[in-house]
Amino acid sequence: MFRTALRNVFAHKARLLMTACAVMLGVTFISGSLVYGDTLHRAATARATDGYERIAVSVFPEEASGAPGGGAGGPAGIDAGTVTALAKVPGVAVAAGRVDGFAAVADRDGRLIGHGPSHKGGNFAPGAGGTDPAYRFTQGSGPTRDDTIALDETTAAKGRYRVGDTVRVGTGQGASAYILSGVFRTDGTKLPAGGSLTLFTDATAQRLFLQPGHYRNVELTAAPGTDVQQLLGRVESALPQGAGAATGSQLARIQANLATNDSDTMSQILLGFAAVALFVATFLISNTFTMLVGRRTRELALMRAVGASRRQVRRVLLTESLVIGAVASAAGLALGTGVAALLRTLFATTDTPAAALVLTPSTVITSLLVGTVLPMVAAWLPIRRAMGIPPVAALGAAEPAAPARTGSLRTGLCAVLVLTGTAAAAYGALTTGRDARTVIGLGAALTLTGTIGLIPLLARPFVALLRPLLTRLHPVHGDLAARNTVRDPRRTGATAAALAIALTLASGLSVLGASAARYLDRATTHDFTADYLVKPAEGAMRMTPATAKPLKKLPGTTFSPLNLSTEYRLAGASSVLTGVDPATIGRLLRYDVVEGSLDCLAQGQIAVADFKAKAAGWHVGQTLPLERQDDQRGSVTIGAVYRADEQSNLLPSITAPDSLVARYDSTPHTAGFLVAADGGTSRAARADVTRALGDNPALAVLDQADIRAQDSGSIGDQLNVFYALLSMALVIAALGIANTLAMSVLERRKEIGTLRALGVDRAGVTRMIRLEALLLGALGATLGAVLGVFLGWALGRTLQESVAGYTLVLPWGRLALGVLIALAGALLASLWPAHRAARVDIPAATTAP
Repeated sequence: MFRTALRNVFAHKARLLMTACAVMLGVTFISGSLVYGDTLHRAATARATDGYERIAVSVFPEEASGAPGGGAGGPAGIDAGTVTALAKVPGVAVAAGRVDGFAAVADRDGRLIGHGPSHKGGNFAPGAGGTDPAYRFTQGSGPTRDDTIALDETTAAKGRYRVGDTVRVGTGQGASAYILSGVFRTDGTKLPAGGSLTLFTDATAQRLFLQPGHYRNVELTAAPGTDVQQLLGRVESALPQGAGAATGSQLARIQANLATNDSDTMSQILLGFAAVALFVATFLISNTFTMLVGRRTRELALMRAVGASRRQVRRVLLTESLVIGAVASAAGLALGTGVAALLRTLFATTDTPAAALVLTPSTVITSLLVGTVLPMVAAWLPIRRAMGIPPVAALGAAEPAAPARTGSLRTGLCAVLVLTGTAAAAYGALTTGRDARTVIGLGAALTLTGTIGLIPLLARPFVALLRPLLTRLHPVHGDLAARNTVRDPRRTGATAAALAIALTLASGLSVLGASAARYLDRATTHDFTADYLVKPAEGAMRMTPATAKPLKKLPGTTFSPLNLSTEYRLAGASSVLTGVDPATIGRLLRYDVVEGSLDCLAQGQIAVADFKAKAAGWHVGQTLPLERQDDQRGSVTIGAVYRADEQSNLLPSITAPDSLVARYDSTPHTAGFLVAADGGTSRAARADVTRALGDNPALAVLDQADIRAQDSGSIGDQLNVFYALLSMALVIAALGIANTLAMSVLERRKEIGTLRALGVDRAGVTRMIRLEALLLGALGATLGAVLGVFLGWALGRTLQESVAGYTLVLPWGRLALGVLIALAGALLASLWPAHRAARVDIPAATTAP
C-alpha cells in the first residue's frame, strides 16, 4: 500500500503541486517565525547580559529618596567613603563608583541623536592605570576636565563628531557645550539598544545626576582566584545600613528576563499570523483532495473491487497526504530558515543587532509535525466521503458534484452558528462590560465558522447578482463563467473561504486603525489650540516650572505649564492636580465647559473633567476636603466641569491654578509647556522658542502636525506590519484559486474542447477562466470585507466607554483597495489555468471518455 501511495503521488504530482506549495508556505511562515523569534530572544539576552561577567558584585542603595537630578534632599546613593571601604575588602581588585542619568546629545544641526528612553549619561571612573574596564577607547581618551566628555562610537558616528569637536548635551540641569575627548566602545550594561551614552568626569556626573560625593552604585571586580559567593558575603558584612549587594550573574538573569519581553511578544504575533496562514492553507488542501478523490473515484472503486478494504484504501490516501506533507514541510523548514535570515539582515539595527540564527530541535519538530499532520487532517473528510460511495456505483460513473442543500443538517448548524455568533458579538459590543472583548472574540469565531459553512449556499445568489453585469460585458463567456462557478458550490465555497478569512482580518484591522487614527487626530486638533507643545524627550529628567522661565523674556509669546502634582485625596478619591496659568490656559487648550466657567481658575477654584465628576459624584459649587500624604490639609471648590477624554494626553482630569498647586507641592512634575506665538507657527517662531530654552536637545518643540504624527504614526506602522503578515494568507488563498481553476480545467477538458470545436477561440476560453477567477475573488473579498467591518465595529464599541469621542470610521479607500488586491490576486492566479485551458487539444479532448 505504501508503494501504491508513492506511485499515486508521482502520477498526480502536477495536481498536488499547489497543495505542496500551500503546506510549504504555511510551514515557511511558522518555522521562520520560530527561528526569527528564537534569534531575537538570544540576541536580546546576549546584549542585555553583555558585560556582567566582568562584575563580581554590585552594590546599590536599597531605597532611594528624593527626585533624580538632585534638589533639596537629593536622591540617596553610595557615598565616597563607602566606595573606599569596599575597595579594601579582601578579594576586591577594583571598586568603581558609578553615576548615571539622562543625557541627550544633539547633532550638528541641533537635533536629538537616538530615540526611545535610552539617552544615558555616566561617569568615567579610571583606575590606577588611568583606564576604566567598562570602556574601550577607539579614539582619544576619557574626560579629565569638567568641560570634556566622551561619546560611544555609534552616537559619535551619527553626529559626525571627531575628537576635539564641540558637542551640545542636554540634561535635567539644562544644556551645555563640551569638548569631545574620546570615542569608546562598551557593553550592554552601560549602553542600551538604540541609545546614546555620554561620559563625564566624576564631579560633573555627580553634579548633574546625583549629588557631590555620591554614586548610584559600585561595581566590584574580583581579584584572581576569589570565590564570588564568598566575596558577596564579605561585602554584605561591610555594607552600611540601607545598601544591598548582588552578584553580576544575578543581575544578568534579571536583565535577561526584562530584555526578552519584546522579542517574546514579536514571536507571539508572528505565530498568530502563521496560524492564520495555516488555517487558510487547510481549505486549499481539503479542496485539492476533494477534487482529486472525485477524479479518482473509479480508480478507488477498482481497488475496492479487486479486494482492497476500505481501511487499506483510506490508508493509501492518507499516506499520500503524509508524503506530500513531509516533503513540503521539509522544504518549508529550509525556506523558513532562509526567511528568518533575511528578516535578521533587514531589521538588524542597534535595537535588534544581527546574531547567529537559532534553529532549535523544538522548531524543527514543530514545523515538521505541523506540516505533516495538517494535510492528513485536511484530507480526512474528503477521504471519508469517498469511502462512503459503493464500488459498483463508483464504477458506473464519476461521482457527481454534491450540491448544497438548504435543508441539510450542515446548513442548519452553520446558520445557528452565524446567528449565535452575531448575537454574541452584538451583545458584547452594546454592553461593553468587563469581558466584552472575550464575548466579541467568541462571537466572531462562531460567525466566521458559520459563514464559511454557508458560503456554498451564498455562492448562487451572489453569482446571480453579478451575472447581468457579466453577460452585458461578455454575453457568452460571462454566462459560461457564472454557470461554471456554481457548478460545484462546495468547491467554490472552500476556495472563497480562504480569501474571506484573510480579508476579514485585514478589513477589521483597517476599521480599527482608521477609527483610532481619526480619534487621535480629532483629539489633537480639537483640544490643542496652542502653537507649540514643549515636552521632554522620552526618559528625560523631570522638568520643573523653572524650566519655562526663559520664555518670559521672549516677546509676543504666551505660555502655560502643565504641572502635575500627585498624592492628593479629594473627598476620599485619589486625584492628580494639574497646575496651569489661569490667565493664558484658555488661549492654549480648548475646554468645552458644560457647567460653570473656566474663569473660576483665576479665583483659586478647580475645574474637573466630566468623567471624573461623574465617577466621584461631584458637581459645580461643591467644596471638597483635600489631603496629601505629607499630612497637608485644605479644601478646594469646583468651579467648572468640562468634557474630556479619559485617555487624553493634553486635557487633564483636574485643572487647577498653578498657585494652588504651588501651595501644596514645591516640586511638581512639569509634563510640558503650551506655547503660543503672536504670529502663529513658523520656522522662526520655533527657532525662537528653542533658542530661549537653551537649545536643549532634551526638550522637543512640537507643533500640531508633530503631535498628530507622534500619536497616530505608530498605528500606521503597526497596520503596515500586520498587512504584510496577512499577505502570506492572501498568497495561499490565491494559490487555492489557481488550484481550483486548474483542477476544473482538467475535469472540463472535453467540455472546453467542445466549445473550441463550436467556434470559441482561445481568447474566449481564457476570458471565461479569468471571469470565473474574478467571481471567486469577488465572493471571498465581499464576504471578508463585510465580516471585517462588523468585527471592527464590535471591537470599536468596547472602546467608546473608556475613550470619549471614539467613533466608527469606515475607511472606504482601504476597504476598496483590499477588494481590488483580492481581485488582482485572483486574476493573477487564473493566468496558468487559463493558459492551459486555451491550449487544450480539440481532437483529443472531444474524443476523450
